[in-house]
Amino acid sequence: MDQIGQFLPLILIFAIMYFLLIRPQQKKMKDHQAMVAALRRGDKVVTAGGLIGKVVKVMDDGEVEVEVADGVKVRVVQATISQVVSKTEPAK
Repeated sequence: MDQIGQFLPLILIFAIMYFLLIRPQQKKMKDHQAMVAALRRGDKVVTAGGLIGKVVKVMDDGEVEVEVADGVKVRVVQATISQVVSKTEPAK
């Protein structure tokens, strides 16, 4: 019984760390993956590097072609999209 009492603070610290740090981070990561998976042509996005542009093409290999200025297109990795500023309406 005394050994359980010694490990109780350690277990309590781990539980607090899980609910305050690990779980919210996992939720944030899941939300980001869902946002990236829902990208489509016409969405206005912000990359992790700070570029703001419009999605021109979503490729299958985890890349997105973003137009940052008229006629200037860059290919970025989908995971580097940090924010979707405006979504396009789905086609009907």
